[in-house]
Amino acid sequence: MLDDAWSTKPATDLAAAIRAKEIKSRELLELYLARIERLNGGINAVVTIAADRALAEADAADARTARGAELPPLHGLPTTIKDAIETEGIRSTGGAVELRDHVPAADAPAVARLRDAGAIVFGKTNLPRWSGDMQSYNEIFGTTNNPWDHSRIPGGSSGGAAAAVAAGLTSFELGTDIGGSVRLPSHCCGTFALKPTFGVVPQRGYLDSVGGGSTDADINVFGPIARSAADLDLLMSVLAGPEPARAAAWRIELPPPGPPTLAGRRIAVWLDDPVAETDRELLGLLRNAADAVASAGAIVTEVRPPVDPAEQIGLFSKLIGPAISVSLGDHADAVAGSHAAWLRNDRARATLQSTWARWFEDYDALLTPVMPLPAFEHLQDGEPGTRTLTVNGVQRPYIDAVFWTGMFGVLYLPVAVAPIGQTAGGIPVGMQVVAPYLRDRDAIAIAGALGDVTRGYRVPPGC
Repeated sequence: MLDDAWSTKPATDLAAAIRAKEIKSRELLELYLARIERLNGGINAVVTIAADRALAEADAADARTARGAELPPLHGLPTTIKDAIETEGIRSTGGAVELRDHVPAADAPAVARLRDAGAIVFGKTNLPRWSGDMQSYNEIFGTTNNPWDHSRIPGGSSGGAAAAVAAGLTSFELGTDIGGSVRLPSHCCGTFALKPTFGVVPQRGYLDSVGGGSTDADINVFGPIARSAADLDLLMSVLAGPEPARAAAWRIELPPPGPPTLAGRRIAVWLDDPVAETDRELLGLLRNAADAVASAGAIVTEVRPPVDPAEQIGLFSKLIGPAISVSLGDHADAVAGSHAAWLRNDRARATLQSTWARWFEDYDALLTPVMPLPAFEHLQDGEPGTRTLTVNGVQRPYIDAVFWTGMFGVLYLPVAVAPIGQTAGGIPVGMQVVAPYLRDRDAIAIAGALGDVTRGYRVPPGC
């Protein structure tokens, strides 16, 4: 069997090693299955495994490699998928008991693209019910723990996904993000992630309710979680594209990134705000990261953009309700509001989008926190609306955890996350790289450079 060190290498390195016949796809898959057997009991990230089918696909991939055939970009890479995303022939529950035995007849388009690019789907990862929390637990599969500290959350809703990537249980992951659901877990677990520009990656096959997946949800995106920014770029080269029904006429060609280094890049930083005060230790780590970016030659400006953050996060709150209302059963109508109200809020969003577009004419990216505090201890008592978090000794509403992610998700902007270091207690933290509309590759490139000048991805102790 392969050495454990292979399990935590970036997907780009793994793909290159398979192409070079340095390792085999089956060996890598067997390594992940063995690590899941050994490590997953304490983390509970992977909740469904389809090993037999995946092993057969890995053998077929190795045979193709041996023949010297042309190989697709993700050839032979074993991967898991967030359980909110439909996977053909593999149980997909959305974390809800209503779909406990749901086995889709077809892949979500994004999953189909991964498979067409050579990836081998061998399992599903945990999440909260209908992806509706910043923690990851549900009645079917229980609680997912942070691989760095099992008493803490891995984030949500793609918490199982980020925990599996961080712990070396998969090559990479595909998650979803409507309020921060690939970004919060990457901050908590120390991985890279991208929330793409809204609409760049198809989100059909998203299980946010019984019968869900046939239409799009406002704000929601599918995005990759990985161990390097290069992995994010590789995955986006596969994932980006129109819905299948539009592919006959539409194309998506994301603009290329700017320079690969930080030198000369115009970087704005916004690290704290009275609306959602940042934990002091986290703020110190964020400032250190901003200083490292400046030392690398970037033109760094600490600036408050010309918006009212309370107004912007308030708009997120107004628009997220209709977007998630299908998940709420009998309470859906009360949360959804009227279509006229949605249209008014959508117009307000358009005004803010124009404000940000003008502001980004002077900056290549904005660096912000992902969450106002590091990963906190499991907090499952009561309802999300009644929970509180302690930040700098002050009780804050639980919803403050999505202040920084919600603000930019509602505007459809691309946002990457890079791990930048650890607290004194050894908990990883990340930083958001917000880029202009459709500048996903810039967000990825700057996140990669940010990871290079800070800590980047590190393997959790014991993994």
